[in-house]
Formats: sequence, structure tokens, C-alpha cells
Amino acid sequence: MAEDLVATDAELVERARLGDPVAFDALVRRYLRPAFAVALSVVKDRLDAEDVCQDVFVRVIERLDQCRSPARFAGWLFAIVRSTAQNSQRRERRRQSDALESTDAAARDNPAHDAERSELRARLGSALAQLSRAECDVVLLHDMEGWTHAAIAESLGISEVHSRQQLFVARQKLRARLGDLHQLNRTDHE
Repeated sequence: MAEDLVATDAELVERARLGDPVAFDALVRRYLRPAFAVALSVVKDRLDAEDVCQDVFVRVIERLDQCRSPARFAGWLFAIVRSTAQNSQRRERRRQSDALESTDAAARDNPAHDAERSELRARLGSALAQLSRAECDVVLLHDMEGWTHAAIAESLGISEVHSRQQLFVARQKLRARLGDLHQLNRTDHE
């Protein structure tokens, strides 16, 4: 088990291809949270992001032989996550347009707090949607998951300098977007 923590992605992929369930489990443990962050940036809903991740890891185990570069497993995985999340989002939009939305009339413990968190989530989701795919991946992996630039660079197949640049640009765009939304919100309440 301890050797799985230091094993490279390429080693774990090769072992998983040979049918080693422990190796695949190590890959899942290593990438579940980052995959969830990427999915959440697309679908904007925690439960939907969980469903996306579950679907993705089922697909990954079935298609592990299609990973051409096991050393770049993370980039391959994140591409599948984004694609699956986008497909899920399209299906959800179609479902919503076909049926009337029902509202949940159940009382909550603190509806004002829930509404504020929901609004914040929507603002952040909207701001993240304005980023390029690379900027979004880097900011989520670095700021939400705590990955180093070296780990991001290796996983996404970019240089550390490029990772730092993407993070800098992404943060500037997020500040600008969230600042604009904050200004709009302040004028609405005045």
C-alpha cells in the first residue's frame, strides 16, 4: 500500500492494465478530488459532479488501454472528466427544457444563509466559466486542491512556468469578474 503512494502514474496504469485492482484503487484515490474539482467547474452542482466522477472512473477502468501515455494519465483523465461533465450538462439542460422546473417548498434551517451560499456558488461558477480550460484547470488544481506547479505541469503536460502564468491570468480574470459582480450586487442593494 505504501509503495502505491510513491509509484508513478505510469507504473500504476501499467499494473492496472494487467488487472491489479490495488493499482487502479491508488489511481482513484490520487485523482478523485482533482477530478471532482474539474467536474464541479463544469456542472456547477456537487451531486452532479459526484455522478460525473463515478461515470468517469467506470469508463477509465474500461478504457485504460486507450491511455497512450501512461505518464500523462492525469491529463487524459481530466479530458475525460471535462467531456463527461459537458455531456452531463447538455443532458440536464435538455431535461430542464422538456419539463417545468419544480420548486422545493421545504423549509430549511437557514434559508438566508443557503441563498447566500447558492448565490456565491453561482457567481464563482460563472466566473470560472469565463476562464479558458487550461486556466480553469490550473486554478482549481492549485487553489482548491493544493497541487504544486510541478505536479500541475506534469499532469497537464505543460511547463511549470506556463502553469504559473495560467494561474496568474486566471486569478486576474476571477478578480475582475467577481469584482464586477460584487459592484452590481452592491448597487442592487443600495
